[in-house]
Amino acid sequence: MVADAVGIAAGYALDAVLGDPRRFHPVAGFGRAAGALEQRLYAPNRWAGTAFAAVAVGVPVLAGAGLSLATRKRPVVRAVVVAGATWTVLGGRTLRREARIMAGHLEREDLGAARGRLNHLCGRDPSSLDGPELARATVESVAENTSDAVVAPLFWGGVAGLPGLLGYRAANTLDAMVGHRSARYARFGTASARLDDVLNLVPARLTGLVTIAAAPLVRGRSAEALRVWRRDRRDHPSPNAGQCESAMAGALGVRLGGRNVYFGRTETRPFLGDGPRPSAVHLRRAARMSGVVGLAAAAGTALARGLAGVAAGGRISGGRGR
Repeated sequence: MVADAVGIAAGYALDAVLGDPRRFHPVAGFGRAAGALEQRLYAPNRWAGTAFAAVAVGVPVLAGAGLSLATRKRPVVRAVVVAGATWTVLGGRTLRREARIMAGHLEREDLGAARGRLNHLCGRDPSSLDGPELARATVESVAENTSDAVVAPLFWGGVAGLPGLLGYRAANTLDAMVGHRSARYARFGTASARLDDVLNLVPARLTGLVTIAAAPLVRGRSAEALRVWRRDRRDHPSPNAGQCESAMAGALGVRLGGRNVYFGRTETRPFLGDGPRPSAVHLRRAARMSGVVGLAAAAGTALARGLAGVAAGGRISGGRGR
């Protein structure tokens, strides 16, 4: 566990400095493999979707367990492997960079460039969005993905080590691939969507709470963020996204929610927060908040995993002494 703690801290540092690997990203490779598996197992029912999710998540979990077993007596190798896995599954630097790029486009009032960039963050149809709506989509994506791409993988890495890191990223990738509402995935994607919901229950709430605590670091007020979070967090149709988005809305003093247009469908979301619609300045503050929350999550995870390892070592030594 101590080697895991060192590896998690090193992996977070690699993501903070380097961001996502530019070529041969393992998550992209997993997505291609999962797509091939889908073609073999697909049927328009939940049983097929459950089998798909079980295999696509089970294989990475077993691979993580095998690596853990193989490196259990080689702490340096274990730390290196965990660092590489952590770097692979995190997306914090890329998320913050995209928010700042979008802020630059909006500051220059280059709506064409901003609309063209939105698909790096979410799947909405940007063709009719104005500046404030592009900013709203970005803030909502930063809030939700701070949990999905940073806090949640760190949390499961802290709980279960390598199997937790790899298994969570696999489940979250499947949710992005097949967990959305569409004619093809209405039933097939149910198991993947529900698994992702369950795995994010705790991380999303931790993300919301840390966002509230850190509100003064982005010129917000923790009391206001707490008020909005307590009032609005259950209004979102997702059991988890509302936790993050309402806390971010309160911390930034903006109003999120409204009409979302996707390719082929429209959803109307309840409003979260009481302020104005977001603007470019709020994107930079949201990116800074995401960084603060991610750093807190990494430090807490590494510390908890390390202390658990030290405590376990002490119990083993004590048992041998007796």
